[in-house]
Amino acid sequence: MKLITEVCESVKPLIVEEAGAKSYFVEGPFLQAEIKNRNGRVYPLEILTREVLRYTKEFIREGRALGELGHPDSPQINLDRVSHMITEMTQSGNDFHGKAKILHTPNGQIVKALIDEGVKLGVSSRGVGSLKTTSQGNIVGEDFYLATAADIVADPSAPNAFVRGIMENKEWVWDGGVLTEAQIRQYKRELQEAPKKKVAEKRLVEAAVFERFLKAIKVNGTTVLKRR
Repeated sequence: MKLITEVCESVKPLIVEEAGAKSYFVEGPFLQAEIKNRNGRVYPLEILTREVLRYTKEFIREGRALGELGHPDSPQINLDRVSHMITEMTQSGNDFHGKAKILHTPNGQIVKALIDEGVKLGVSSRGVGSLKTTSQGNIVGEDFYLATAADIVADPSAPNAFVRGIMENKEWVWDGGVLTEAQIRQYKRELQEAPKKKVAEKRLVEAAVFERFLKAIKVNGTTVLKRR
């Protein structure tokens, strides 16, 4: 499955003051179905409806629908980068409107400062799934899984080429309920299946896997260790 991200620039900040304390929110359309977006993708309404209902039940209602500040490079939620919590998602036709409360985390404080200074923010949904190329665009497949309804971004237009070319170029798989890169899983499988009693053969397998791993993390001549 590919990492799939979509950006919406139409969200608005909302500041609610109660008993002298301010609460910050962003709200607006987070997801849109049945229309070819600027990334050339189309989300069938049935699939988005299913995923928003699941996300609402499993994450929003349980108080764990978190989002990050910036453009994460994996489907996982990194707690050290969390800035907000999605509190609601409602359907209006083919659009799914969301509301997110900005938290008192370090990244949440950055978002509040940006809002106070009048910076225009956007949100970027994040999920994984397959794509089917058609004359109408790339149709998001039945296996689509919504990881988070919204990450907060301040530069929503610029990273699109990077997102498509780098972040969305990896394959992700389910492993015990956790999404991990398919390549890493393959390395583990090969090491686990290596002959344990035949030390020489085991060492050859380990050496071959390690060599491929080093080649895989070479980018433009520089070794980059990617997070899982």
